[in-house]
Amino acid sequence: MISYISVGADDIAAAKQFYDAFLPALGYGVTQGKEGLSYALPVPDGQVPILPDFYVKPTFDGRPATAGNGTMVAFEARDQQQVRALFAAARAAGGADEGAPGFRADYGPRFYVSYLRDPQGNKIALFSANPQEPGREG
Repeated sequence: MISYISVGADDIAAAKQFYDAFLPALGYGVTQGKEGLSYALPVPDGQVPILPDFYVKPTFDGRPATAGNGTMVAFEARDQQQVRALFAAARAAGGADEGAPGFRADYGPRFYVSYLRDPQGNKIALFSANPQEPGREG
């Protein structure tokens, strides 16, 4: 099981603006400290955490943060409309368009996805595979 995902950022304020544009809508709470941003889903009393957490941190070695070639983090939305809304919000908050919301021929018939780059260049996907919605053939 993946416990957490961490991406580097040189500009924490720009990263916060970008991630705050969509992660709270997916249920994530955020805390900010000198070590950066920590996004986590709420944990009801007596329950175990829902993983993974998502962290946006300055680099530990002090060198500039870089985006990994081939690295991507995907967040699941509840439906296609939420994918579109969160994509638009993330773009307005400094994200770069890497693929507008829609179906992709290479993926399953219900996999509705959009792709963005955060202000640091990290690739982010927002997707829905909701079986209650029409697929790409319907």
